[in-house]
Order: sequence, then structure tokens, then C-alpha cells
Amino acid sequence: MRIEHTAMYVKDLEGARAFFAKYFGGKSNEMYHNQKTGFRSYFITFDQGARLEIMNKPEARDSGEELVRTGFIHVAFSVGSKDKVDELTQRLKEDGYQVISGPRTTGDGYYESCILDLEGNQIEITV
Repeated sequence: MRIEHTAMYVKDLEGARAFFAKYFGGKSNEMYHNQKTGFRSYFITFDQGARLEIMNKPEARDSGEELVRTGFIHVAFSVGSKDKVDELTQRLKEDGYQVISGPRTTGDGYYESCILDLEGNQIEITV
């Protein structure tokens, strides 16, 4: 068994699509648009692992700004080395994204950093 994909609602569908392409090498399919409901989505595919579905629907509402809350909390990307974690974290910081932790080695042995994307979603970058 494996996770096939995970999904997240976003306000800026095209901005999210560009973010995951630029920083994580994601490639998207053509947009799906349900004319009746206004729902739109892309599936973002990466070199390995599960896909990410980014979705937009006019009535979608924010769940709040709390960084510590119940439910899904972050998406983690493995970039292959500590140097790559450092480089990508620095690149994102220079491009104006907020680094909320790291890069650091956690108590359970992960080398990681965590940033907030353009809509405040937590993105973990790890070896």
C-alpha cells in the first residue's frame, strides 16, 4: 500500500502551481475545471513519491492561521542531502518566504527546515 496523492485547497491556484514547479520540480497536468461547481484543480507530479493535488473552489474558507493545530500540518519534500536542504532553504528565504525552523537536526535525527509557502502552508524540506 502507498499514498497515491494528498490534496490541499489554495486561494491562488496558478501561484501554487508555479511555486511547486519552481522550487520542487513539480510538473502539473492540465487544469480540471468543473463548470457547474467552480471547482478547479491540478495534479502536481514529482520525480518520486505521491502526487499533490492543488484545488480551488469559490466557497473554500481558511482553517485559521495557527501553526500548531489538529489535521494535516505540512508536506515534506526530500531533496537528497544536507547541502541541498541548506541551499533550497536559503533560496526560498532570499525569495521572501518565511523560514519557521532550521535548517537543523531534530531530536529524532531528521535534518530539515520548514518554510511557509505563499498562502501560509507549511513545507518541510528534508534530506
